[in-house]
Amino acid sequence: MKFYELSPEKRRDQLVQEGWLTTQDAALLAGTHSLPEVTGARLIENAIGEFPLPLGVARNLLVNGQLHQVPIADEEPSVIAAASNGARLATANGGVRTHVAAHRVVAEVVLTNLTDLVQARQTILAHQTDIQKVIAVAHPSMIQRGGGLDQLTVESLGAQFLKIRLTLDPQQAMGANYANTVAEAVAAAVTSWVDGDVLVSILTNAPTELVTAEVSLESASLATKAVSGDVIAKKIVQLSDLAFVDAERAVTHNKGILNGIIGAVLATGNDTRAVAASIGAFACASGRYQPLSRWYMDQGHLVGHLQLPLPMGAVGGAIGALPMAQVVRRLGGYQNLAIMQQVIAALGLVQNLAAMRALAGPGIQAGHMKLQANALAIAAGATETELPMLVNALRQGSMDLKHAQQYLTTIRLNKKVGQSKDENRD
Repeated sequence: MKFYELSPEKRRDQLVQEGWLTTQDAALLAGTHSLPEVTGARLIENAIGEFPLPLGVARNLLVNGQLHQVPIADEEPSVIAAASNGARLATANGGVRTHVAAHRVVAEVVLTNLTDLVQARQTILAHQTDIQKVIAVAHPSMIQRGGGLDQLTVESLGAQFLKIRLTLDPQQAMGANYANTVAEAVAAAVTSWVDGDVLVSILTNAPTELVTAEVSLESASLATKAVSGDVIAKKIVQLSDLAFVDAERAVTHNKGILNGIIGAVLATGNDTRAVAASIGAFACASGRYQPLSRWYMDQGHLVGHLQLPLPMGAVGGAIGALPMAQVVRRLGGYQNLAIMQQVIAALGLVQNLAAMRALAGPGIQAGHMKLQANALAIAAGATETELPMLVNALRQGSMDLKHAQQYLTTIRLNKKVGQSKDENRD
């Protein structure tokens, strides 16, 4: 049998026989189960196990007057702590206001080897009614739910290509599969009306609808123990201005926004790669890489404004197949796609706020490294009872894996010495 035809257990066995996995590796993969094995095997190809991530929650984020607990699947210390801190600040100042445009997905059918691009364009436009019928037949259930073709345009791309752009309403679905199905059906029909060949028929991950989020904060609420709120607000504005003129700073600025967004998108069962690709394109839409948010002062208040695309769905794909995605939807209060998008955009804004406040105040590294101590202690092999002692040693000493292992050795030696003394007393 070919590898893809084997069961997950047999695939693991084969990888052990070939020397790619140890027996201990295979046992770990076999024992890690939050999904029925058959579900994992059907969601992806060549499944051999699962790769769990911690699921945390950013607490009490007020969005459009509604309080939300925002689930985030993530591996990095400080992300959820920062998101919760940013949510606390925003909620104390009246929360985040958000808006999302109508959800749409775009498919493109590109033709080449045409004799006359102008004539071909006119012919295709004359068949718009036929194209609508083709789309309805290709996916009738979407039409029944109120979706379908929203707009059709045809344009020449240079002297070689003719592009049919289909703007589609996928309702609550992200729409990738729907767009691809429709694109292929339209491509097949179009070639019966014009000469030429279909080069590609597929959705585009370019940004379509945008989500906006805005928050206004009293400067005094930003104060830390060492720095006044006015000083922090001023520095946040300066950091924001810097990101607009320094692309290297803009990339890191945006990474801070994505810290929460990507983990929140992942937790819903959505496609993080589509989101990342779309946001990256949007950041470069002006021809120069730009920050996704802007911070400025308005009548003594610090105002943050974020705009970005979030191509997501509330149904379809892996969303319905992953039980945890359903838990996340209930926990997050995501009654529909629009709410999900708006809450996640608001999360990105408060995550940005927390990072900027840390940079303007005590710096980013102090808090991050305190939380990093837990990850280092686990990597060093500390048991549950050893973790508190090792974390304390790391926070007081050097924060790296080599020292973590040395501290752990000392902790264990001291424990043995203590046990020996107790035995001698007995």
